[in-house]
Amino acid sequence: MDVLSRAHALERAGRHVVHLEIGEPDFTAPEPVVEAGVRALREGRTAYTATLGLPALREAIAAHYAARFARQVAVECVVVTAGASGGLLTVAALYIDAGDEVLVPDPGYPGYRHFVRAFEGRARALDVSAADNFQPTAAMVRAAWGGRTKGLILGSPSNPTGTLIERAELARIAEFIASRGGVLIVDEIYQGLTYGAEPWTALGLPGEVVVVNSFSKYFCMTGWRLGWVVLPPHAVRGFEKLAQHLFISAPAAAQHAACAAFSPESLAILERRRGEFARRRDLLLPALKEASLAVPVEPHGAFYIYADCGRDAREYCIQLLEREAVAATPGVDFGANGTAHHVRFAYTRALGELEEAARRIKRFAACAPSA
Repeated sequence: MDVLSRAHALERAGRHVVHLEIGEPDFTAPEPVVEAGVRALREGRTAYTATLGLPALREAIAAHYAARFARQVAVECVVVTAGASGGLLTVAALYIDAGDEVLVPDPGYPGYRHFVRAFEGRARALDVSAADNFQPTAAMVRAAWGGRTKGLILGSPSNPTGTLIERAELARIAEFIASRGGVLIVDEIYQGLTYGAEPWTALGLPGEVVVVNSFSKYFCMTGWRLGWVVLPPHAVRGFEKLAQHLFISAPAAAQHAACAAFSPESLAILERRRGEFARRRDLLLPALKEASLAVPVEPHGAFYIYADCGRDAREYCIQLLEREAVAATPGVDFGANGTAHHVRFAYTRALGELEEAARRIKRFAACAPSA
């Protein structure tokens, strides 16, 4: 937030800042989605919906799993939420009691630990490393599991590293957690954004598995504040009662609009954009390496590159912004495990902007001290 605030100040002073710190697509919602949303507004379909979501949208989400992943999902188990954050918050309220321990990867999305703490739980960090694609392993989970451990939250593709967990490894983790009567919560909000690997879902793994997803990233609908959760059947009623108090229902117009997100026209647009994100990654990744930034694991998902700058990352990001007007996120925002020297670069800008950023980062590297 310090970087973003300073970037805005520089822009107000007339400088052209290249924003690589923002974790949202620069694309807007596909036109069929926009048209459906406008239609809903004009027709006055803006009242509260059922807390679990519009039946038509829940059906569309279930159908998406069948068509894209060959996974049969009961419509009754799909619940629509006020963003993935609303979904994660309500899942935390459902499963976590005071004193419960939940495992979270470090580095990882900081919201995980905060959602756990919000309900008086304890977030216990799993120190993930480049050797394991910055993803938890079954061995880590077994070693960390204790008497108060309730479950594990992980993201794949992950923020900030853009890495994916191997399907077989996640299956081993799920089997272990099931044997301990815990819950596995998988954040799949970057699910559609994979490169060189087909997206897949954790649904169908053994035990108590909860999947969280969103219309924000792949579907390019960040400000519409719409997500969904797929729950075990027995957990739906408890989730519904909590959601009624926490957010009543997801935005009505956004839900009507999202029904068009799974149309062939929308999906064709989104797949072209996925190709564009891959081209952006392929441009920025070698440029960062040429600028003396080490990338311990090449990303195959999301829209992030997690790089080692070799020195204090806060200082690096501040100096890069001041000298070259390129904004990036210091790794310390994502945990304490080896993050002090890491920087997250988001390739959420057009190729021309990324080319300019690459020139500036290389120039900065040529003038910056080596330590």
